[in-house]
Amino acid sequence: MQDDAKQIEKVMAKRTAKNSVFLDLFQNKSYLLKLYKTLHPEDETATEDSLTNVTIENILTDNLYNDLGFIVNNKLMILVEAQSTWTMNILVRILLYLAQSYHEYFQRTSQNYYKSKKVKMPKPELYVIFTGNKGLKPGKISLSKEFFEGSDIDIEVRAKAIYESGTDDIINQYIIFCKVFNEQTKQYGMTRKAVTETIRICKDRNILREYLLDREKEVITIMMSLFDEEQILKSFIRSERHDEARETAERMLRKGKMSLEEIADYVPSLPLEELKELEAEVMQLV
Repeated sequence: MQDDAKQIEKVMAKRTAKNSVFLDLFQNKSYLLKLYKTLHPEDETATEDSLTNVTIENILTDNLYNDLGFIVNNKLMILVEAQSTWTMNILVRILLYLAQSYHEYFQRTSQNYYKSKKVKMPKPELYVIFTGNKGLKPGKISLSKEFFEGSDIDIEVRAKAIYESGTDDIINQYIIFCKVFNEQTKQYGMTRKAVTETIRICKDRNILREYLLDREKEVITIMMSLFDEEQILKSFIRSERHDEARETAERMLRKGKMSLEEIADYVPSLPLEELKELEAEVMQLV
């Protein structure tokens, strides 16, 4: 358990030092401007210099959750990535992220919301980028509808959902990149081969080609570190479940009402030999 805990600490430390591909891509203002133009093609005034990145780093989320924030032309744009698992809990993530973003905005602009003077706020725009299959998922989601049966609540969060489309814009290219990656991990597992094949295929298909040509080594490092983290987390979860199974078996043994074979039926993750050792430990303590 101590070793697992140390591994988890290392994971958290690594996450503070490395971004996901999603965040790494859009830290580049040229790609960030392309993202904004995809959402607002009518805005001809936006430039790279008019973009202010306000992505929150390691406060409300870790880098397994990719949340991007930026301000442009008095709009606070927040884009949250949802990967292959779709959950309406993403609305809660957006709500907390929005609150923290405004808090930091008031600090940066030296505005005091405790005083009588009304503060100035950029208009929020909220998006979810889903990299899985759309299926029957909605184009818009709202907090009131999903959590409060559509009732009139005192706070609301509404977000537009973005899925794969037939376009070649920067957002759709990123979604396709993720799908190619998922296909390669199914074929090669969580290996460097899956990462390098993803990059090769995407460059050949002109998907994020410029970005991947420029930062291929960094992308490999980012994606391989995520593999390492996921494996460590899975190991930690298995260890936690094993400890819970032992505690359950120990309680049953102390009651003395069931045979080892019967207990093994309730905790199949524990082999009979381990149950025998646990029984001996329990008997010594009685």
